[in-house]
Amino acid sequence: MSKTKVKGKSTNAKAGKKAKSKALKLREKLEWVSVKRSGIHARGLFAKRAIPEGTRVIEYIGEKVTKAESERRGREQDAIGRDTGEGTVYIFTLNKRHDIDGNVEWNWARLANHSCDPNCTTDIVRGKIWLIAERDIAKGEEIVYDYNFDLEYYEEHPCLCGSHNCCGFMVGETYRDKLKKLLKDKKKKANKKGKKGGDKGKK
Repeated sequence: MSKTKVKGKSTNAKAGKKAKSKALKLREKLEWVSVKRSGIHARGLFAKRAIPEGTRVIEYIGEKVTKAESERRGREQDAIGRDTGEGTVYIFTLNKRHDIDGNVEWNWARLANHSCDPNCTTDIVRGKIWLIAERDIAKGEEIVYDYNFDLEYYEEHPCLCGSHNCCGFMVGETYRDKLKKLLKDKKKKANKKGKKGGDKGKK
């Protein structure tokens, strides 16, 4: 039994070294971006040089998994994220049968942060997921895109992008009007509750 444990540790260590080596090699080959500390969250991707509109900036890579496995991993990653406050779900829809789990060390695209005012979008080109510049991007500018999260658990994903149109949470553009209404209604209820509490205090 102890041999199996030692062997397992050794195998894991080798796998870890291999993954790190692969990640470093791919980082050196990044054509358009570099990895730096981000003012939005942790690390981010930044333009090495001016990037023209329409450029495929970086490919979102990872493990190709079935929809069933994707669902399982998504729930697992989400639970870990909510417990630790670190990271989120790194799964991207690829097609009707498969998704890409980008939660791997060598997927540098996973470091691209969310913004309510993105300079990139995502698209599938010949079976590959790309972050594509949707406008000209200046050298040194952070690469950001809309994560397009829905309203489920929105309160657990505050947005720190700092853009002029930031809605305060990392929800997709298509959900922002609903979010604004939701927040407005929530504020009204809180005000009514506070008013009632004040009236009771006067008595």
